[in-house]
Amino acid sequence: MKILSPRVLRALERFNSTYPWDHNAHYHRWILRQLPRRFHRALDVGSGSGDLARLLAERADAVKAVDSDPVITAQAQKLTPTAFPVTFTVADAIADFPAGPYDVITCVATIHHLPFAQALARFHRHLAPGGTLVIVGLSRAQTPSDHLLGAVAIPANAAMGWLKNKGRPSLRPVSMTAPTRSADMTFNDIVREARGVLPGARLRRRLFWRYTLVWNQP
Repeated sequence: MKILSPRVLRALERFNSTYPWDHNAHYHRWILRQLPRRFHRALDVGSGSGDLARLLAERADAVKAVDSDPVITAQAQKLTPTAFPVTFTVADAIADFPAGPYDVITCVATIHHLPFAQALARFHRHLAPGGTLVIVGLSRAQTPSDHLLGAVAIPANAAMGWLKNKGRPSLRPVSMTAPTRSADMTFNDIVREARGVLPGARLRRRLFWRYTLVWNQP
């Protein structure tokens, strides 16, 4: 099911390149609303330029941030004041998963790069009792609802790009320079697999081609 022609999609890509904005950072404040006001240890998986890790550090005693890309991790380290309790590490989120337990685990636009069920099992294992897992992910559009939400996001995306850049062409922010890939799993597949590993997980489709997952360790 195609909503827009290739010509229109190319025009939108040119617009987004001229007025870029970080769709993932758009959800950072929402993520913080799912978390306690203070917590001891946090882990941010796929930390990129460190924007979310720095926000977590305002509430946490210690934050560990891991990413497989050494270039973006080095940039994150440079952007982070030395007083912040954040440790950035280049690591594979599965093979080199940093041992917990963590009171908070976050994962934004990263889990579609990983073996999904295996990653969730790692999060489950290393989340402390009473801890909170928050994921913002990407899924492959399949159902009419998926395509309709994607169509609604297109004018909203353009409006956000214009407003965030105050109508002036801008360079891409550092947070948008990390490698990307398309999602393979549909939202329905994600829900089914997630609830098999994390009973009671709360999942929702979101605007701007994202979904969210929140789970609390009993």
